[in-house]
Amino acid sequence: MKNTHIAAALGAGLLAATATATLAVEATTDDAVVIEASAVITQEDVKAAQIAWGEALVRISSDFAEGGIELARATAEEVLDTAYAFEMGQVLFNPTLTEAPQSFRTTREGALAYFVGHDENFPRDTGFALNGWTDVEIENYAIFIQDSTAKTMGNVHLTNADGDRVTVYKTWGFVRDDAGDLRIVLHHSSLPFVSDEAS
Repeated sequence: MKNTHIAAALGAGLLAATATATLAVEATTDDAVVIEASAVITQEDVKAAQIAWGEALVRISSDFAEGGIELARATAEEVLDTAYAFEMGQVLFNPTLTEAPQSFRTTREGALAYFVGHDENFPRDTGFALNGWTDVEIENYAIFIQDSTAKTMGNVHLTNADGDRVTVYKTWGFVRDDAGDLRIVLHHSSLPFVSDEAS
């Protein structure tokens, strides 16, 4: 099925993000071996996770065009379960186009509704990931890393099937889970401000 492709693509990015989690082997006095995974995150880890996110967004759009909402939803669910940290607790998810009182989403259900819509509990969501995205380019302005956490901010450039390009401001927060995989715990997005003078 198509959603296995997204698992493979996203998994490849997350595996790259996990590749630098080195193994430290220490022999104890009774000759037992203790193996600990280093939780330190690198810039390469972060960039790999970002690229995987962009590829996942394109895949959801592609699957919607080819297989309709059911396939797109299955793919989006795979993305949420692979890239985000909902199993660890609330994710700070504030996407680009939401309205009060549902601007802030901290649950998997709310994030899924934003990506693919079709949820009566989120009636204003039309499905951001269903807009025919064909390319995602990530331009980091800064990456802050402290041990097992990382935060980024910058531009994400989205291109649709008509060649139209949209830029959003994006802030992400990443942590490693117990398995050593990089997970998104913060996702904030907004449209660039345009003053009256500029317009």
